[in-house]
Amino acid sequence: MCLLFCSVSLAQAAPPLVQSWTSSQGAQVMYVQADDLPMLDIRVVFLAGSARDGTQPGLAQFTNALLAEGAGDWDAQTLAGRIEAEGIQLSNGADRDMAWVAVRTLTTQPALAVATDSLAQVLGRPRFAPDAITQIRQQLLVGLRYTAQSPAKVASEQLYQALYGDHPYAHPVSGTPEGLTKISRSDIQAFHRQYYVAANAVVALVGDIDRATAATLADRVLAELNTGQSAPVLPPPEPVSAQQVRLDFPASQSHLSLGRLGVSRHDPDYFPLYVGNHILGGSSLNSLLGEAVRHQRGLSYSVYSYFRPMQVPGPFAMVAQTQNAQAEAALQVMQDVLQQFMVQGPTPAQLQDAKQYITGSFPLSVASNRKIVEYIAMMGVYDLPLDWLATLPDKVMAVSVDQIRTAFRRRIQAQQQVTVVVGGQHASE
Repeated sequence: MCLLFCSVSLAQAAPPLVQSWTSSQGAQVMYVQADDLPMLDIRVVFLAGSARDGTQPGLAQFTNALLAEGAGDWDAQTLAGRIEAEGIQLSNGADRDMAWVAVRTLTTQPALAVATDSLAQVLGRPRFAPDAITQIRQQLLVGLRYTAQSPAKVASEQLYQALYGDHPYAHPVSGTPEGLTKISRSDIQAFHRQYYVAANAVVALVGDIDRATAATLADRVLAELNTGQSAPVLPPPEPVSAQQVRLDFPASQSHLSLGRLGVSRHDPDYFPLYVGNHILGGSSLNSLLGEAVRHQRGLSYSVYSYFRPMQVPGPFAMVAQTQNAQAEAALQVMQDVLQQFMVQGPTPAQLQDAKQYITGSFPLSVASNRKIVEYIAMMGVYDLPLDWLATLPDKVMAVSVDQIRTAFRRRIQAQQQVTVVVGGQHASE
């Protein structure tokens, strides 16, 4: 889920008015009234991502994937049938910090009642039937085999492992074959009991309902959950030493990742780093990396950079794909571009162009209820202020060249660079 801010001018569209309160069960509720269409999006998020797997990689995703495979009095087929009969969309997923279940429904009856009642059962009374566990386990294992055949995915996982070591962010969200094979039904039930509780939940609602109705519906979808406790804050990752990871892979191209520890959602350098990264590599082909690596030297068709802020510092990475024989040259150019950017920062013209693009495109990122509900759920999970969306353009416009240069120097430490190369035989030499 990309909510770094997926880059829409508030002069063109007013930001959504976000309201928040605590439900009777102890969950945080985030709400936006949007009455253009008789639709409602509900997204329930838990601090129950793979960072809570402990010694069982894949447990969080395994648990989340099973939620819709039968709940309460309904087996998987019956549950799917009652949802589809009313045109309701049900989705779920997990990443490192969080896991979620979401529904999209009409606000007319009986669709609204079916959607909220079904969501309540999925969240609070999943069956975790043995046959469903067998089926989902096999699906997850197949997914891991596919991942192992993708050099880009292998490179990404290797970067996380190298950056985070023993930290909970280190292992893949999807787990490992050994980990998934060992997970039992009782492990899944225990994980659900601990983390799928009201005190660990954020309920986000966006649609054609008033606040009183939103409060009633939030209580309804949480009705089957225990109160429980919020998951503890994760420990900060330890600084890493510079290292190189080179893996031979049967491919004509090498996938390159240059990574360092980045920032959390609450880091004071968040906005200077975001705007700066847009110039460095966030805008891909139109960025400094795109110009130097692709346009000037033809070393890579795809090159970009990103920050992934999470509960505690997530990664900063520059990523490219290139011919095996050009891997070393591409790595050097990427390093040179970053170093020059850290010394000089962007030009005033580059900064102005970035600001205009980010603020000018912002309305598109809040142009649908589905996008808004993802944003406000993220705001609730990371305890961001209710005016975060409304003040975002002003904070972007306030960023200066000096702030970007200072933030990159402070956060991007050369001695902590992790280099990952996954590609042809030369990569292991």
